[in-house]
Formats: sequence, C-alpha cells, structure tokens
Amino acid sequence: MDYSHDDAGLARQPIGYWSWAAHVATVGHIRAALAEHGLTQPPWWVLNQLVEAGEAGRPRAEVVATLRGYLDVGDALEPEIDTLIAQGHVTQDPAGRLRLTAGGHALRTEAYERVGRATAEIHAGIGDEEFVAALKVLQRMIHNVGGKAWHH
Repeated sequence: MDYSHDDAGLARQPIGYWSWAAHVATVGHIRAALAEHGLTQPPWWVLNQLVEAGEAGRPRAEVVATLRGYLDVGDALEPEIDTLIAQGHVTQDPAGRLRLTAGGHALRTEAYERVGRATAEIHAGIGDEEFVAALKVLQRMIHNVGGKAWHH
C-alpha cells in the first residue's frame, strides 16, 4: 500500500483528521452493509443486545442505558426500539423486557454475516498485533485529553 507521506511526514500529520477519516470510511462501510438488510446502526445494536440476552430478554431501560453512548445515539434510541417492535422484530412485555422474535433472530443472523464480511474487509492486511496497537494508541490519546470513549 502507498501511504500519504513517508514515516517522518506521517509523524507530523494531524490525528484529528486521520481519526475522522478512518471513522467516516469504516463506519460508512459498515452502514452500507447494514443498509443491505434495511438496518441502520442503532437497531443493529439493539438486535445484538437482545440476541446476547437469550430467552430472558433485557429490560428496555438497560438496553437504552448500555447503548446511549454509542456514536452519540443518546435519546434517539427509544424510537428505534419502537420501530423494531412495530416491524415485528422485537417484542416488549408489560414489565418492559425486550425479546427478539423469530423474525428478529433471522434478520440479525443475516445482517451479522454481512457485517462480518464488511469487518473482514476493513481488517484486510492488518494483523491482530497491529490492530491492537492502533487501538491502544487511540485510547491513550483519548485518555490524554480527558475524553470518554468506552463501550462494552
């Protein structure tokens, strides 16, 4: 691969620009993969939270609290959950527990396979050691400026 600059030039490049450009490219790639299944990221995150919960489901408030900080989704998550319910992918019982329907499981499985391919495309030619090093550098930079960027 050809890089924009030699190593000395790269060392002087603005991290804000390159982290933004990486965000735009990678998130855009994943969003395009999800769009093939009629999904955007917030509903995708909800499906993943519920598939991990199994038959027991999860309280709606817990799902919202967990996902609130993902790419600044904030309060926009509530209508996304309502849409998943209206589409028949998720149910909500009177106690507020959310569960995937059979259709929700099927959608999540199909999208999961496609997102897996998109992620593999993003990681092509990048070994685990190099990937981990990049994330550690980014997390250190976030820490250095008192930023918050964490999800589970």
